Amino acid sequence: MMNSINERRSIRKYQEKEVDRALITELIQAARMAPSAKNRQPWKYLAYTGNAKAELLERMQAGLEREQNGDAVLPESAFGLPDAFHTLEVMREAPVLLVILNTNGTSPYEPIDTDHRVSEICDSLSIGASVQNILLRATELGLGTLWIANTCFAYPELVDYLDTGDQLVGAISVGYPAEHPPARPRKQIEDILEFRR
Repeated sequence: MMNSINERRSIRKYQEKEVDRALITELIQAARMAPSAKNRQPWKYLAYTGNAKAELLERMQAGLEREQNGDAVLPESAFGLPDAFHTLEVMREAPVLLVILNTNGTSPYEPIDTDHRVSEICDSLSIGASVQNILLRATELGLGTLWIANTCFAYPELVDYLDTGDQLVGAISVGYPAEHPPARPRKQIEDILEFRR
């Protein structure tokens, strides 16, 4: 397990090689074994390939362009748009795109009370554990992945295309890596761990 943790990388270049459906199913089998708050298992994954993926990403591009052209839903996050456009190109290159939904969540543009906010935080933690299982299993299988949050810029367009009332959390691109990036710097253990007695 530690080998997969140490070897996992965020992959932004992919080979032109299809990923067998059985491998995607295996990734989701790993995802569903993650721990979840109150065993709610709030995750759902939609696998997009081919023309369906291209259509989805056309909607994402429309959302990014809307943000760029002044009708922004995230105006204070505009600094992230260049990266989002780059991520869109990565998503186009990857053979498979997994869209992540929180089946208990609602739109981030709708107000919710404190009880629901706490549940949403717990569900987000659960989904994070599920995604990490996917990333680590993909590494074991020789696949590359990129965990994507830039879908937030095109939230209205993507949710409309997905035709869902569930909360869009993000996406994961999946494919055979065409790069082997070095490990990114990490904080020192003494900067992130405190023992208290």
